[in-house]
Amino acid sequence: MDENKPKTHQNEDAKLILRVEDLCVYYQSGRLTRGKPIKAVDGISFSVYKGESVGIVGESGCGKSTTGYAITHLIPPTSGKIFFDGEELKSRTSKDRALIAKKIQLIFQNSTSSLNPRFSAGQAIEEPFLIHKIGNSAAERRERVLELMAAVGLKETQFDSYPHELSGGQRQRIGIARALSLNPELIVCDEPVSALDVSVQAQILNLMKKLQEQFGLTYIFISHDLPVVQHFCDRVIVMYLGNIVEMADRTQIFKSPIHPYTKALIDSVPIADPKKATLEEVIEGDVPSPQNPPSGCPFSTRCKAASGDCFVKKPMLKDYGNGHLAACHRVTCH
Repeated sequence: MDENKPKTHQNEDAKLILRVEDLCVYYQSGRLTRGKPIKAVDGISFSVYKGESVGIVGESGCGKSTTGYAITHLIPPTSGKIFFDGEELKSRTSKDRALIAKKIQLIFQNSTSSLNPRFSAGQAIEEPFLIHKIGNSAAERRERVLELMAAVGLKETQFDSYPHELSGGQRQRIGIARALSLNPELIVCDEPVSALDVSVQAQILNLMKKLQEQFGLTYIFISHDLPVVQHFCDRVIVMYLGNIVEMADRTQIFKSPIHPYTKALIDSVPIADPKKATLEEVIEGDVPSPQNPPSGCPFSTRCKAASGDCFVKKPMLKDYGNGHLAACHRVTCH
């Protein structure tokens, strides 16, 4: 059995669907910054098992969206490997890219900019069929599009509606239907509800859970909204400055966080009752530049407990029991 298998999947039937190994994504910078690369993702590894929802959280610029784009190969990894169903994913040829698209799809954050304003709802959902030459006739493709629209709660009368004629929630439903069109096994969701009203967020999240059961989907759910992640995800990965600093199932993360950064993130979530808002951990200072990350622990410049080797040696992820991993020199017990 895989020793890193999450507690929620501690059985031999849990299928490893995705494995990310030492993934790095560096962006090249200009002459003014002396050509130093921007280390958006700096050597992360994790696994995803079939049927689960894995959340990736952290502040803006921590590398969570870049991780998602690298998995879908919208952004080519600088180094490292990504395996899906035991096969390494590469995007060197159009055939490779088509194969990745059929296995892994992406739901974007901004439903307005991710949809072509000249395409109706039906055309947007049909487009993957045309690109991948699926369906023998226009009538067959239309029938399939209508099935997908019904699955995501869109009406047949909205087939010819354009994005500007629809609400934000309806546009996001188009994005979800389009992601489902090629029957993927894994869907990467990049802040899929952050641009929606709270009531609409709940509708979309409930829809995604329903579709997960209906189609046997696996989700990677990227978000900065911790309450949404706590509600939606089975397991949570916490990222900081391109690194994974903690990883565990949602109960462990939200009830017994280990890493000082995770504790501070959870403490920063607004609480309705101010008497219960202790704010024991507060993150001070600014996130360092990914072009010039600190030596040692990436969180050392903002951590109140940092000392000694924190500024020299980068901590590795250590298992503290039941698949609860954290990268911190100062953890003495758990």
